[in-house]
Amino acid sequence: MDKQQNIDFVIRTVEERGIRFVRLWFTDVLGRLKSFAISPEDLEVAFEEGIGFDGSAIEGFATPDEADMLAFPDASTFQVLPWRPSHDGVARVFCDVCTPDREAFPGDPRECLRVMFHKAEKRGFIMNVGADLEFYYFPSEDKPVPMDEAGYFDLTPNDSARDLRRSMVLMLEKMSVPVEYTYHSSGRSQHGIALRHAEALTMSDAIMTAKHVIRLEAYDAGIHASFMPKPMADEAGSAMFLHQSLFNKRGENVFYSAGEEGGPYHLSSIAKSYMAGILDHAAEITAILNPTVNSYKRLALAGDTAPSYATWGLRNRSAMIRVPIYKPGKELSTRIELRSPDPMANPYLVNAVTLAAGLDGIERGLDLPAESTSELMALSPAELAQRGIKPLPRSLEEALDIFEASDFMRETLGEHIHAFFLRKKRDEWAKFASTITKWELKHYLAS
Repeated sequence: MDKQQNIDFVIRTVEERGIRFVRLWFTDVLGRLKSFAISPEDLEVAFEEGIGFDGSAIEGFATPDEADMLAFPDASTFQVLPWRPSHDGVARVFCDVCTPDREAFPGDPRECLRVMFHKAEKRGFIMNVGADLEFYYFPSEDKPVPMDEAGYFDLTPNDSARDLRRSMVLMLEKMSVPVEYTYHSSGRSQHGIALRHAEALTMSDAIMTAKHVIRLEAYDAGIHASFMPKPMADEAGSAMFLHQSLFNKRGENVFYSAGEEGGPYHLSSIAKSYMAGILDHAAEITAILNPTVNSYKRLALAGDTAPSYATWGLRNRSAMIRVPIYKPGKELSTRIELRSPDPMANPYLVNAVTLAAGLDGIERGLDLPAESTSELMALSPAELAQRGIKPLPRSLEEALDIFEASDFMRETLGEHIHAFFLRKKRDEWAKFASTITKWELKHYLAS
């Protein structure tokens, strides 16, 4: 359907189904879902003229002097909310945020990804993304207490969240978010959900929807769903694995190659340069992929499968980029798995900066470095450095230092998002650095 057909469908559906409230969804720079509701009578005006709101109330959007913003609903994202009553129902629609003169607002993460998506389109590429989200269930938001003793893919009576995962999937499917599978992950009380691939903007919307539904279903069950990257030191960290591929306008996967260049992985030269671009910019994009103080507890702790270096591999799950094994006849499924992002990251910005890095690698014709194996990664840091294998930042402060100095990131995100994100995260680091922890009191108070 074209844009007008989508709008006509939405207006007709709202009328036929007796929708009483339409919630306008959008995301702030830090990846937090925001919303306000309008009446059905205002919906047609919203599509034509936008709905005004106070942008200064949204952190990172606007100053009080330039507060006015317009929310324009994207009709293609319209969904009736299945958890609300059928009588006097409620629907949601994602919005694009604009300035009062109807120009795209440079602080809108959705617009940031759309701009990069269009750049890729002009070069003949369409980005597809699948996502695996990991999270924990806890009895409350006050303390991370495991609710079961199950492990990775375990089918046991003590997996207490089987029914909750089932209801989560059913709810997401009603929201037109296709789920590939769910599972108990490796940590006690840790769970995962795999979302079927879609083009990058649709998948980013789906991730935001999934996180909201996961939290909502958990809340209704009297428990708390946490996307914190490392809520417990002795349990696995939570990731947001992104399966990325590029297609051409004929619907062919340009990451696949049947020729000699593909080798045993069947990766085209385009795929290899795309991967090389991400690895080349790995340190610059880490602040976006891992945006919290806690993110680096997941990346730095030994024994976790989270990456510590800018590497790639086939079977090495501690690599930043993994190449899933090729299955004969599944050329369209050829992809890379980006393993470093965590679920606290803004999916629009993560997809934007990784796409930008990959396209830069393609434009520059970068060569993919040697595959990282378990034997290679057993070398000392000095030996790895001699081979040109660079570590990822070890703290949010280090990541922000690299992020601040990166013209590439400033150009990709735009000055507005780059400056706000840097300012906000510097403040977050300063507050963390000035906090006296229990560990410090235990080790130093009696000295």
